[in-house]
Amino acid sequence: MDHTFVNRELSLFSYEILGLVGPNGAGAHDLLRMARHGRILDWAGESQYYVEPKRLAKLGYLAARVEPGKTRQRTVYTLTDQGRDALNAWARTAVRFTPVKSELLIRLLIADLVGEEATRESIAAIRDDISDLFTRLEESEAFARTRPSRTKYLLLVFGFLRRLLDLHLEFVDDLERELAP
Repeated sequence: MDHTFVNRELSLFSYEILGLVGPNGAGAHDLLRMARHGRILDWAGESQYYVEPKRLAKLGYLAARVEPGKTRQRTVYTLTDQGRDALNAWARTAVRFTPVKSELLIRLLIADLVGEEATRESIAAIRDDISDLFTRLEESEAFARTRPSRTKYLLLVFGFLRRLLDLHLEFVDDLERELAP
């Protein structure tokens, strides 16, 4: 396993875009829709889903073609050999833990500054949000089953995300006990 490979042109988000384009291609709006629908993996700004595919096409990792859309022409991106090679090279590098970005943890971090009652009340609202995410995961799993070449891998990702949501619910239970008046 190569621990030293670094492609300075590509970020984690670049690899996400290459992966979302996948074997069938996708337009920038499709990429944004996929990320937004699942929400749990939507960590880039909206404009980045339009900017990054263009950048990757300029660098040769994606090919761009114009197709008719519902209301106007749209650009559809497909992986080039260079894009597949980049994914293959990156896939052989060691996985590193990605830094955690969590509003829940930041709220807990400031509990001593704002008070436990405010913290407890604000974190309780995450239950509804998590319920919505579970619904979106069910929809994503149904969609994954329509993609035979990717079903196995998508379902593994969604299984991880389900466990992550379950962990959050457990943590909220713990926090509510710890922060109870």
